Parts: sequence; structure tokens; C-alpha cells
Amino acid sequence: MESEPLKSDPFMRNEDHPPAAWCAEVELQIQFFDLDPMDVVWHGRYVQYLEHARCALFEQINYNYPQMKASGYAWPVIDLHLRYAAPALFMQRIKVRATIVEWQNRLKIDYLISDAESGRRLTRASTVQVAVALASGEMCFASPPILLQKLGIET
Repeated sequence: MESEPLKSDPFMRNEDHPPAAWCAEVELQIQFFDLDPMDVVWHGRYVQYLEHARCALFEQINYNYPQMKASGYAWPVIDLHLRYAAPALFMQRIKVRATIVEWQNRLKIDYLISDAESGRRLTRASTVQVAVALASGEMCFASPPILLQKLGIET
């Protein structure tokens, strides 16, 4: 069951209308080495596709992994969900869209993988990341101000 952000919470947004800067899309072509013995993309490979889109999104807000490290925080993925609707096939072009949908206490990103030509949905996914202070190794129970700054949210 997918979670729906609370519309009354000022720190949440309706995921249908995120700011444009909070959404990124990459296009990839399925390669032979991505396939399993059944000639469809091996299920574990989808995580790599999500990472491509997540990095494009972080780059867009100028908070990719080097900037995270420089700011004193790591953002490990602590939760990952994938729901497969249709297989991706060899040489198929896919689009992977990543959208930030939560940010106050954790960073939740929703993903949509679709056929680049038809727009047909192939996979939906989400990841949850939390801030960990590099100096202490402690998990933060609220997102640090640097994330809010990168997202353009006034604190």
C-alpha cells in the first residue's frame, strides 16, 4: 500500500505537484548484461536504475554524494520498495523518474520506470534515506538544515 502525504502538514506536498526541482528523469537503454536467464531484466538490476535517477535528482538540487559528505552527513537508504508491473526487455529504452515526496524527518523518493516510447508503466518504487552525522555516526531524527536549504525551504 503506497503512503499518501498528509495535505494538512506544511512539510509534506501532494506528490502529484512537487516543485520541478524536486523531480528528475533519466533515460536508459537495457543492456544484455542486465538480463536474467528468462531474457528479462533481472529484478536486482532495477536498484541500479533507481540510483541513476536519484543521482540526477541530487545533482539538480546541488546535493549529490560529494556535497552530502562535505556537509557532514551520509544519507543511507534504509528502506526500498519495488513493485513490478511489466518486465523491461533487451534494447528497450526506459525512463526513470525520481521525485522527492518527503523531507522533514527522512528523505523519501518515489520512482516511476516506464517505457520511453509508449509511456507504459513498468515499475514503481520508493526509497527512504535518513541523515547520519558523519562525525558521530548517529542517525538524525530530523533532516538537517542543509537539506532544507538545498530544497529551497525556509527554516
